[in-house]
Amino acid sequence: MPANVIMPALEMAQETGKVLKWLKSPGDTVRKGEPIVEIETDKITVEIEAPESGVLRDVTAREGDVVPVGQTIALIVAAGEAGAPAAPVRSVASAVSARATTAGAGASSSDSASTAARAPAAAATSASAGIKASPLARKLAAQHGVDLAQIKTASGRIEKADVLEYVESRASSVAANGGAARLAPASPKARRLAAERGVDITALRGSGPNGAVLSEDVAAARVPTAAVAAAPSAARPEAAGVSNVWRIMAERMTASWTTAPHFYLVREVNVSRLISWRDRAGKQTGARITYTDLLVKLVAAAIAQHPRVNASWKDGAIVRNAEINVGLAVAIDDGLVVPVIHRADTLTLVEIATRREDVASRAQAGKLRPADIQGGGFTISNLGMYGVDAFNAIVNPPQAAILAVGRIADRVVAVNGQPSVQPTMVLTLSCDHRAIDGARGAQFLGALADLIEEPLALLV
Repeated sequence: MPANVIMPALEMAQETGKVLKWLKSPGDTVRKGEPIVEIETDKITVEIEAPESGVLRDVTAREGDVVPVGQTIALIVAAGEAGAPAAPVRSVASAVSARATTAGAGASSSDSASTAARAPAAAATSASAGIKASPLARKLAAQHGVDLAQIKTASGRIEKADVLEYVESRASSVAANGGAARLAPASPKARRLAAERGVDITALRGSGPNGAVLSEDVAAARVPTAAVAAAPSAARPEAAGVSNVWRIMAERMTASWTTAPHFYLVREVNVSRLISWRDRAGKQTGARITYTDLLVKLVAAAIAQHPRVNASWKDGAIVRNAEINVGLAVAIDDGLVVPVIHRADTLTLVEIATRREDVASRAQAGKLRPADIQGGGFTISNLGMYGVDAFNAIVNPPQAAILAVGRIADRVVAVNGQPSVQPTMVLTLSCDHRAIDGARGAQFLGALADLIEEPLALLV
């Protein structure tokens, strides 16, 4: 059976992806796990791997195309099936269009056909158990009380875009039957961007599923003359050169800063033994060990002692992460990315160093894979190499905490009641107060400080 190559969803907020470059051509033989196409997402550029081995066929997305998440962009068929005509594969948009064609009277051309009533959450979960759907589609369906059995797709597998389309159509059904007036179909990000730019979103022709307006449509729209005149002239040339990665980073940090109640805990630690540990580890292993590698190891150990910091605030509840995955803030030309060291608490120091060097180099080259940036539960941002003494970092959503690390510098401190010059480092823990209170944050930072000042405690 042919395997679908789909536009991936790396996070809940992602709506589309851009095809940058096909690494394989139609008719080429590919192996499972082999990179076949470069995709630009909201965050980064990633290489998408072949889901199965076979022959690449039916490439529907050209280089430069912006494609909704969940849409099929190619097929991989078995070598023996390569010569046979493939079953027709429709994109998410065409599948939605087909559903809209069969809609009953009263539905507009921009609505999909399904007008099923909301099912209770428990019944929806039970009825949907045997239906093929992606994990993200199931999560969205559960959040909106959607019965997956009511959603029909061309491929037989339900993706994120199908659920979003169904939710949109259900909202339109409510409006058609006397409910609240329905806004023009558009993503939340598109509405926010339109408001910022002064663009009339109802006048735009959307490129998303069933004509929904996406953020790319708003970005490409002509800004009204009055809005342009109101903007500072000095800022316009700079804004024109902002990359998509930088824009998304700005939006995410703004959302974090304005929605997450931040508080900060600061601790200065003596790093004499940390320096000695790094020197010994480098000599014993022959690996290039950095202070960031040591901090990843120690942070993972401190999280194991205080798992509450490894959590997120979601839908009015605290959700704890099952694994200790530590993200590292890496500056690239287009902005900031956070590749993740997965299960850091189970890795040796050399394994952490190897992994860190690998993801950092691929981040700089724009070659990160989707798995490299998924699943992070805590982030380290180290600006010590830039000579920064201390700083306050913004929490990286949906995480609840981030550790800001300053430089190592000789400072005068009290040792046994006497002034002494010692190498110290300033740590600043930024916390989302919805998930972490001051006491829990202080306990974690204290445990981390103890490990930094006495790394041998790891052996206990």
